[in-house]
Amino acid sequence: MILKEDEKRFKKLGVENLLDLALILPSSYEDRRLHNYLKINELNTVCAIIKSIIETPKNMKLILYVKNLNQTLTAIIFNPKSYHKKIFQKDKEYFLMARAENYFGQIQLIQPKIVDSVGEILPKYKTPLQSKTVRELIVKYLSLSSLLKEGLLEKEAKILLSLHFPKNFIPSFEKFLDVLKFVEVFNYMRKLSRKKIHLKASRVFKNPNPHPFINSLPFKLTNDQLKAIDDIRKDLKKDIAAKRVIMGDVGCGKTMVILAAAFMVHPYKSVLMAPTTVLAEQIFFEAKKYLEHFDIKIALVTNKSKKESLEDFDFIIGTHALLYRELPKCDLVMVDEQHRFGTLQREMIKKLISKGNLNPHYLQFSATPIPRTLSLIESNLVDYSFIKELPFKKDILTKIITEKDFKDLILHIKKESALGHQTIIVYPLVEESETIDYLSIDEAKDFWIKNFDKVFVTHGKDREKEDVLKEFREKGKILIATTLIEVGISLPKLTTIVIVAPERMGLATLHQLRGRVSRNGLKGYCFLFTRHPKNERLKAFCETLDGFEIAKLDLKFRQSGDILKGEHQSGKSFKFFNPAEDEEIAKIAKERVVKLKEY
Repeated sequence: MILKEDEKRFKKLGVENLLDLALILPSSYEDRRLHNYLKINELNTVCAIIKSIIETPKNMKLILYVKNLNQTLTAIIFNPKSYHKKIFQKDKEYFLMARAENYFGQIQLIQPKIVDSVGEILPKYKTPLQSKTVRELIVKYLSLSSLLKEGLLEKEAKILLSLHFPKNFIPSFEKFLDVLKFVEVFNYMRKLSRKKIHLKASRVFKNPNPHPFINSLPFKLTNDQLKAIDDIRKDLKKDIAAKRVIMGDVGCGKTMVILAAAFMVHPYKSVLMAPTTVLAEQIFFEAKKYLEHFDIKIALVTNKSKKESLEDFDFIIGTHALLYRELPKCDLVMVDEQHRFGTLQREMIKKLISKGNLNPHYLQFSATPIPRTLSLIESNLVDYSFIKELPFKKDILTKIITEKDFKDLILHIKKESALGHQTIIVYPLVEESETIDYLSIDEAKDFWIKNFDKVFVTHGKDREKEDVLKEFREKGKILIATTLIEVGISLPKLTTIVIVAPERMGLATLHQLRGRVSRNGLKGYCFLFTRHPKNERLKAFCETLDGFEIAKLDLKFRQSGDILKGEHQSGKSFKFFNPAEDEEIAKIAKERVVKLKEY
């Protein structure tokens, strides 16, 4: 337990518990033991008597008899201050620390300072507080018994203590790296599990049954879709409001899981929020097709919708426009691609899903997989379902191309176009840039319009973009766009995507873009047009279609974000633990956290 008198100091250190404190490891060590030898080019501690002092305009020489070495040495203080002349006196004995250097065959002690004690290895800490203050806190709070209470095993606790209280040698962190990784991720998971709030559900469903819906479908669902539906079924039976993320690769069939969830809740109400009008409309038409014959009334809410009462509808599908409408009480709230909504909209979603003390069941759907290790960590905060199987086996050739391959690319696009297939070309910019050595949409579009027919152009700032996408889907052959098509509209005839300047994008974005093609089992092509064909990241991307493997690669190249603070961002959360490589350590930590919660 942290005492009140130390709370401010712990806050400055960013320390919430004793494992946080234990993981503030020394930045270096001062060896204050007296040896009968000197370590050259390192700090040494000696017991010395000053035999004489020689002053020059630029330095001060101390002729010392060093007792622990039984020899006479010279110590030099460069640019001495007045206090040096006061503290160093002839015939007095001192404990000194200084760097030993070999100067043309003569050993000299450089810039000696007086130390008040010897015989120990003193850890030094780089923090907002003084090293001495951190040491005092560590001595006060860290002990074998205090670390065992934090959930560590005796061996782990002793290793941590040995790094802060070294006895006979300066410790090596490398030697204990696995223990440091474990303690770090275990501590992180434990904090997350304490953040997981169990809220009372607005309604408990006694026997939610998805089978009439599943059996009515003209196709078979994959095992992963069925497993996700069953996870939701079990959630709905609990009196604790569900907080589940359903994560699936691009084209895995999340929409059927969404519809099954709405079906299980009926005759009570559910709502789904999607990031774009195109996506909301797509799900709305699927819902009408597969749910309406069960007498489920479905509404679509976008910015263009009339502001009529929604009270009579069972399943309300919409965009962020839902946040500005009077909604009836819903027992299930679903959000698709939540990370695509702004911070303010996400805060409004939270208000949407909490009504007083009762909370609807809450499901998030995402087509942006995260590595299994991160999901293992995050599962202390939310529950996860994964949909990895695809309804259609994807057959996509991914290839790095350069300017020399441009003629072949044109022939390929013409061939696909003749077969009634579509192509998307993704450019990094809308307008010309002096800093980026690639064409923009504005510079490139004339070429495509001149050489091909039924070419459509759109980008993120285009107010008509959703209408352009719809028209392209029905009539187009080539679409020139930015990454706005990363998530959203279903394009069943799309077989080819060309991504210009792929090295400027994260692998997750590239995978989302590639996921637009081959949605119905057609042979697909993804061409990465780059001036950097030897890029290792792009080579690795070409070798797998698995979104979870891609996420692992992305993590390896970019490092993870801070789960406790919210969204995943590029940047490092852990000092020792590596989410791209240390899955087994995370599993053991997870088991330990679960055991502690059971006790």
